Amino acid sequence: MKSLLLSAAVVCLSWGSMAQLEELNGGPVNVPTDGIVDGVYIAEHIPTKRLIPYEYVREADVIWSKRVWQYIDLREKINHNLYYPFDEITLEGRWIRNATRWSLWTVIRNHVLNGDIRLFSPYNPYNVFGERDGDQLKYPVDPQPGLNFYSDSAYREKLVYFFGYLGPQSDVPLTDEFGDPLVKVNPDGTEEFVYPPQDTMWYTSKDIVQYRVKEDWFFDKERSLLDVRILAIAPVVYKMEETPGGQKSITGMEELFWLYFPHCRFVFNNYFVYNDKNDAQWMSFDDLFWKRRFSSTIYKASNVYDRKVDSFRTGVDALMESDKIKEEIRTIEHDVWSF
Repeated sequence: MKSLLLSAAVVCLSWGSMAQLEELNGGPVNVPTDGIVDGVYIAEHIPTKRLIPYEYVREADVIWSKRVWQYIDLREKINHNLYYPFDEITLEGRWIRNATRWSLWTVIRNHVLNGDIRLFSPYNPYNVFGERDGDQLKYPVDPQPGLNFYSDSAYREKLVYFFGYLGPQSDVPLTDEFGDPLVKVNPDGTEEFVYPPQDTMWYTSKDIVQYRVKEDWFFDKERSLLDVRILAIAPVVYKMEETPGGQKSITGMEELFWLYFPHCRFVFNNYFVYNDKNDAQWMSFDDLFWKRRFSSTIYKASNVYDRKVDSFRTGVDALMESDKIKEEIRTIEHDVWSF
């Protein structure tokens, strides 16, 4: 009888903890309603998992290092775990998210809006037309202490630039109380119709085409190990421009913002990643990055000219140059163990 009561108490405490986790993390858990478990057991390992810290590294123990920038193309099948499932935003502004698991963009967006992750602008505010250097994490965008997107109006106005864009201008002018179109007089005496302001269109998971990461590869002689640490991550969308005919065309790719990855780990550590081999062994986003369960391509490596690969290689040659850099890193480890 005592064991039965103890089991019931444990279940009640687990349900309570899952409800608290849902409020704290905002992520999906398989306890949708009090007393209901959507599964055979409560999936509590990932939502309650503690972060595994990085191994401490001394400067004196690093005998070689190389900084590289890579992009993770979400169109590749191996990277679909970061891309799906999609989230949606209704016309009323309601954010619809998956009930079982979230895409990486949904996790990032949720916690940046809540003020849990610090966002860094991708461009220099004093050199808007120059080269973007947001990966150096020099331009933070912070809310007022204790506030977030929902409670800080100034912070909300700043984040609109990073999380959305202006939609198309309506061709139906505003009307007055009699149904006649509103007209304004310009300083030069000309008249024009008054149109409603453009709506803000928010980026969703399907708009994210890449994630760019900045990372350091290094050889630690104390552990006799070639290791890698991701330092920063940035979501990337297509850059769109409107043609004279009113059509939109893709002119490139654009980084939305940068995040300091060691801080993101505390958030990524408690969200599920889909495992197509076994539903009982889902990992977290932090596990996925730590285990390198993704495909990526180097688009820049530390060099004396501070230039990207596509500035001197194009097409297949750029891919071969990326593979050449990877091979150089592998060769360093191989040469250490050559006798």
